[in-house]
Amino acid sequence: MIRRLVSRPTGVFAVVVLGLLVVLAVVSLFWTPQDPFRADPFHQWEAPGPAHWFGTDASGRDIASYLLAGTRTTVLVAVGSGVIASAVGIVLTAIGSLTARWVREGMAVLLDILVAFPTLLTAMLLTAIAGGSLGVVIVSVGLSFGVTIARVARGEIRRIARSDYVTAARASGVGGAGVLFRHLVPNAAPLFTVQLSLAMATAVLAEAGLSYLGYGAGSNTASWGSLLSDLQTYIGVHPWSATWPGAAIALVVAALSLLGDAVRDATDPRLTTSDRAAGDAPVTGGDRPVG
Repeated sequence: MIRRLVSRPTGVFAVVVLGLLVVLAVVSLFWTPQDPFRADPFHQWEAPGPAHWFGTDASGRDIASYLLAGTRTTVLVAVGSGVIASAVGIVLTAIGSLTARWVREGMAVLLDILVAFPTLLTAMLLTAIAGGSLGVVIVSVGLSFGVTIARVARGEIRRIARSDYVTAARASGVGGAGVLFRHLVPNAAPLFTVQLSLAMATAVLAEAGLSYLGYGAGSNTASWGSLLSDLQTYIGVHPWSATWPGAAIALVVAALSLLGDAVRDATDPRLTTSDRAAGDAPVTGGDRPVG
């Protein structure tokens, strides 16, 4: 599967960017070029150079150090929101697919109502009520996108549930939980993978947006969104400064979005079978095989 994943340009891009993100997050636990929160009024708005790789901001903070510390927040938000969204999505999918008819219909109506609320708007409402913190952002995005996963996966799960091998498993005495985790979830894994990657990308974007608006991570937590909010005020005078956090957010969101498509292409049996058949087919010239 790894070989098929990295055989696609989108897969290579996603793996390289996200692998680098994780490495930088681990490195930032032990080392940053300078203290990311230390203000130095004597070195305001310094241009990028050996002392400050990405320059400094209006407070004299080293932008590179702050960005490096912010990778921890990005990884934590992406992974935490992804785990919560997966758990919520699987539970809601099971309720909407393996229960009595009246429960399934009620769950379908509920999901249609909840999915109408955008993820970012839901996160803003919850953070406004519970207060801005990293934990609230993770939980709110995870719960909101978990509903989306359940809504999207419901049709696929019901299709798989009507297949012959699931019917045979039930006839042999396999319970609902066994059917769910042995047959339904594994066969719907490509769909879940795409939705999970989108959930993580949305979480990174939501955290940056909420921090930009002042609802996200606290002042003691490094966040790319809060840095972008601080720098955008001076973008007309120092346009290079806001480039770094903006590019970092865009790069990670793009990598997460492309990762789901690449993993789906590498794991979907229908796609891998067609790829294998295309690779094994002889190349012809006229009516005779070449070589």
